[in-house]
Amino acid sequence: MWTRTVRLVAIGVLTGLGALLLMPDPHRLSEQATGDPELVAMVRDAVDDPKGYRGLSVALVEDGRVRFAGLGDRGDGTPAGPDTPFEIGSVTKVLTGMLLADLVADGTVAPSDTLGTALPGITGESAGITLEELASHRSGLPRIPLTSPSFLVRLLWANLSAGNPYGGQGRDDVVSVTSRLAPGGGRDTVSYSNLGVAVLGHALAAHTETTYAELLQRRLLAPLGMTATTVVHSPDDLPSDRARGAHASGRAASPWIGAGYAPAGVGVWSTAADLSRLLQGVLTGLAPGADAAAPRFDAGDDRIGYGWFTTRYADREITWHNGGTGGFSAFVGFDPAAGRGVVVLGNTDKDVDPVGLRLLGVGAQQAGGGHVGTPGWIRAAIGLVFPVLGAWSLRSAARQGPDRLAVVSAGAWAVVMLLLAHRLGNWLLVPAPLWAAGVGLTAAAMALAVPRIRELSTTAPGRTRRRWTEAAFSLAFALAGLGAALI
Repeated sequence: MWTRTVRLVAIGVLTGLGALLLMPDPHRLSEQATGDPELVAMVRDAVDDPKGYRGLSVALVEDGRVRFAGLGDRGDGTPAGPDTPFEIGSVTKVLTGMLLADLVADGTVAPSDTLGTALPGITGESAGITLEELASHRSGLPRIPLTSPSFLVRLLWANLSAGNPYGGQGRDDVVSVTSRLAPGGGRDTVSYSNLGVAVLGHALAAHTETTYAELLQRRLLAPLGMTATTVVHSPDDLPSDRARGAHASGRAASPWIGAGYAPAGVGVWSTAADLSRLLQGVLTGLAPGADAAAPRFDAGDDRIGYGWFTTRYADREITWHNGGTGGFSAFVGFDPAAGRGVVVLGNTDKDVDPVGLRLLGVGAQQAGGGHVGTPGWIRAAIGLVFPVLGAWSLRSAARQGPDRLAVVSAGAWAVVMLLLAHRLGNWLLVPAPLWAAGVGLTAAAMALAVPRIRELSTTAPGRTRRRWTEAAFSLAFALAGLGAALI
């Protein structure tokens, strides 16, 4: 007994030590920097913790002057700069809001025009939602519609595999799902809706007999000289010199592409230089639809215009929007009273809002610290629990498993859970050596299981059909998890 225990401990320790070489490697903002040295220093001071960032491209607009700073790299070793394209995610929503304001200003549409009037393909109760309600997130439409099982599966798989959840979602899909929905009980109350802004963009385009990308180019990007901002509908159209997106914990993330949700921020790329032109136009009031930034409705502690949010921090009012995709984060904001604006673009999913707010003069405590994506706490739980849970389950099966199928299934799951933890765990919050410890525990449990398998029958008596069914389901889920981990 003592000899076996020593052997299991030795196997676990040696395997765990070997696994230290393969531990998850979170990104960290390097010392590499370009641009204005003073602004570079300001950005470094504004970064609470460099761990989790990879590259930052920053523009500061102040007193009619624009300064740029690039910190870290764009994902291929090349320094991030003012002309490096990043996914901007939901920052696109302010562009869509400004399109509405611009079309209202020249009388093309009215804020009270209904969705059904602007976009005749919309039917049902949603046809009565107004354009203004869509632009201010007061439509009662859900954030993301989960009415289609296939879309739900796509969202889940994208979260597992760091893939694109919006692939294959076109304009007609957005129109169709909106027509099947009715405004919820929260109508007239601000409730963030990607679907609402997506269908708004397509409604404005349909009313002007064009596409969203063409309308954006003609009415906003061209007048502001934003030549580097583009709506990508195909992987072939991705900017060649773009930043590469990733999870903060180190895993590469696929670009988000999907024409249906483009007006809400899917597939839209821009640069710090281009977005600084947007801020200059809004600060001076000369940008088309600049008054979209004017606060119009209460949104809890904030106020909202057409896309733009306004938040008070002590004696400052900051008008802003942020964006986040699978591998990018963005913040665009300005202080109207001070005439100061800032753009911060990052190529991981770690939040850059605190950096932007601190550059606008908001105190560190109010600006907060950067978090990682919406499901950051879920990833932390995966990194904390999965490495140990798989090993513990295999140990239990090795000691008490009724047959070989039970032990083999537990072994397969233990390996898959290690892989999933490695790829999905939030290693900014959870110590990465925990994964190596999980490898050691799993190896020890494997060593305990192998002799046990020899003693067992393939299936327990009287449970053949049930055990094979359970094993088949276990194998299917294990393979799905393995595929998600390895993609």
